[in-house]
Amino acid sequence: MSKVENPALRGFNPDPSIVRVGDDYYIATSTFEWFPGVQISHSKDLVNWRVVARPLERYSQLDMRGNPNSGGIWAPCLTYADGLFHLIYTNSRRWAGAFKDVYNYLVTAPSITGPWSEPIYLNSSGFDPSLFHDDDGRKWLVNMVWDHRPGNNAFGGILLQEYSPKEQKLVGPVENIFRGTALGLVEGPHLYKRDGYYYLLTAEGGTFITHAATVARSRSIHGPYEVMPNNPLISSASRPDVRLQSAGHGSFVENKDGSWAFAHLCRRPLQNGRSTLGRETALQGITWVEGWPRLTSGGQVPLDVYEGPNLARHEWPKTPERDDFDKPTLGIEWQSPRVLPADVSSLAARPGYLRLIGRESITSNFEQSLVARRQQAKHVQATTCMQFAPQHFQQMAGIVAFYSTDSFYYLYVSRADHAEKALALMKCERGNLTFPIEKEYVLDGAENIFLRLEIKDDRISFFYSRDGVTFHAVGWEHDASILSDEHAVPCGFTGNFVGMACQDLAGTRLHADFDWFDYREIG
Repeated sequence: MSKVENPALRGFNPDPSIVRVGDDYYIATSTFEWFPGVQISHSKDLVNWRVVARPLERYSQLDMRGNPNSGGIWAPCLTYADGLFHLIYTNSRRWAGAFKDVYNYLVTAPSITGPWSEPIYLNSSGFDPSLFHDDDGRKWLVNMVWDHRPGNNAFGGILLQEYSPKEQKLVGPVENIFRGTALGLVEGPHLYKRDGYYYLLTAEGGTFITHAATVARSRSIHGPYEVMPNNPLISSASRPDVRLQSAGHGSFVENKDGSWAFAHLCRRPLQNGRSTLGRETALQGITWVEGWPRLTSGGQVPLDVYEGPNLARHEWPKTPERDDFDKPTLGIEWQSPRVLPADVSSLAARPGYLRLIGRESITSNFEQSLVARRQQAKHVQATTCMQFAPQHFQQMAGIVAFYSTDSFYYLYVSRADHAEKALALMKCERGNLTFPIEKEYVLDGAENIFLRLEIKDDRISFFYSRDGVTFHAVGWEHDASILSDEHAVPCGFTGNFVGMACQDLAGTRLHADFDWFDYREIG
């Protein structure tokens, strides 16, 4: 048996859509405002995973400039049929408040690594679209419908409409096939067919502590759908003692040996209940009992270990802790908020360095120069070596712990009245910007500046060095748990990143050169 230690995909990998093609498993997860869009992970044994593609890498496929925090890519759906991978996704351009401005698209590719097509626009009636390939050759789209009208259930049910590959558009009537259960907030639909039944898997209960996955079935794709006895399929809502919280939104896959598995999102919160790692992906076994899918464990609580089919172990090369920026392109672990990293950086301008070109402020929702990677463990250390020569106070560069433009820490170098190079700390909590250090540290004459941050559970500390050997603390410890979904306003759906940033608020685009970046998980 293959034993999978959950979560299988650690650190900001929510809304998993899993598919098996031959001996290969793929999981697509949400990336929200981070570009390129959609993260696809690949495994051959369900134990070892690697990020193999981010298919939405052109602005013609995904334009998120101006999108709000936690907007952008919501709940992609990855399927395979007719010799093509089909990727359905939402670009959410507004989500807080009464309205949801969402755009649902389809792209296809002959291989998981592309080339991925230009998008086909589908609809905007709601989010979490999913494509189902029926055994008669017809294709159907399901998505939740958003109802903004006062007095109505905003999560208005699951819509069904046929998709025509020939016409490349949705055709025929739109039907509301499922209104959800008493758990409420029905979303995240996926359709499956087994033994003559259509099974509708949905997420309910909201994506926080009361989250759940529910199942309903019907002999007809059009319904009516009968809810599974002893629903939900999975939830951590009544079990604050279990390690994996917020269990819910997910998808099924049939293994080659005929067994089934369930990929679902979960959280590993800190002791104070906040989740700096965001929502992650776990795997559970599924057993069919009297025509219904049940957790193999026999209950509804997510287990820490999934015992999968007997597959040959297949490991991938590990991502090195240190990136020396000596390759022609950035590693796949790096992303930027809302824009392509290559648009705000260069590896060719100075070989062996990542050059960040100063752009808009670190709170910009349009085009800022920030390149970062996920925090994937509760105790991490990130260090970088930077060369930067600011000419005035509007030019800044340094190391970041970045949840969103409303929640971050930024240890940066700028110019001050008393120093040509001054080290300062910026903190943003729920949009409130503060500068915890009363007077900046003077770094005049330092060509190489070494900056470090360390996160241990809910604590974050900062350090600097002139020689890369002896590091000095910058101020005191701070609360790292502000970098979490639960502390965002009104809430959030991502996870913390660590990386590098550069700003030139005067618009002259002064650059900073980063020699290397080291990310390591401790303990």
